[in-house]
Amino acid sequence: MGNLLQLLKREDGNTKLPDNVFLDFENALPTPNTNDEDVYNAVESVLGRSEEILDDLKSYSGANAPIRQAIKNNTNESDQDTAWKAVCPLVSRLNNYYQYSLELENQIEILLNVLCSEPPMDSLENHQALAKQFALILDFVLAFDDLKMTNPSIQNDFSFYRRMRNRVNATPGAEHEVSNEIANRMSMFYAYPTPMLKMLSTTVTNFVTKNKSLPLENTTDIFSTMANLCRCMIEDPGLTARFQKRATILFVLRVMVGAIILYDHVHPVGAFYKRSNIDIKSSIKLLKEQPPSTVDTLLNALRYSTVHLKDEETPPSTKKLLLD
Repeated sequence: MGNLLQLLKREDGNTKLPDNVFLDFENALPTPNTNDEDVYNAVESVLGRSEEILDDLKSYSGANAPIRQAIKNNTNESDQDTAWKAVCPLVSRLNNYYQYSLELENQIEILLNVLCSEPPMDSLENHQALAKQFALILDFVLAFDDLKMTNPSIQNDFSFYRRMRNRVNATPGAEHEVSNEIANRMSMFYAYPTPMLKMLSTTVTNFVTKNKSLPLENTTDIFSTMANLCRCMIEDPGLTARFQKRATILFVLRVMVGAIILYDHVHPVGAFYKRSNIDIKSSIKLLKEQPPSTVDTLLNALRYSTVHLKDEETPPSTKKLLLD
């Protein structure tokens, strides 16, 4: 309770950022022969596979046809066997995504140990390469969950697999793509509409619980500060002109949204509270100024992946701005 009161006392809604702060999301690298370089390399060994995971998920088409046939003819052993053989390799892919989430979870804790050891602004300026990696994780989380939510085959395939396991278990010598224990854990993972976000917010919450010596505001404010900095960089033409790739602007917008959503999940009163450290109205207005085709998914993420938007404490004007 003391930590919560401390946070609420600090929230005056007037968080001031230094002028012209620029996070170099394109080129930041750690200083050689430092702890930052060791952390960066450890995280990069896992983060470097994120595009591979996303590309594989994009191509995930499911086993809809054989599953429909097996359900339609549930006494036909040939149809059941065909569906089982079709779904097992797919469940192996789903397990690969799940196992990747566990690897990523470990790296997030490593990053937080560094990024939360200093006041947020100092941390983001002093550890830009690690801040960039955390931004890449936020971007990956949004992308993965968006693909998962728009692909019902994932849940259908896994549900069919779980039902079929009981029948196949009775067959001597039957082989499964994953163990029963892993299947149970995967079931919990994929039960969430946004499984990677759930992993990320749980990891942050557990980090706060385990590291009681770290100021709570260092952990929560690292996300609000990153969100505000991303917004300020996009709003300042002089700063956006420093980006070498136009795609970086959309990346910064995605990171802003990811940081807002994460803050909303882990902060006691969330991002939409009228005295939140995030300038949520300016953030929403900035998104609405962009071409709809580039930010519709980001606005929907704020609408449907946050937890405090519809709280009574959220100002009606903020709700209207986002929900209209």
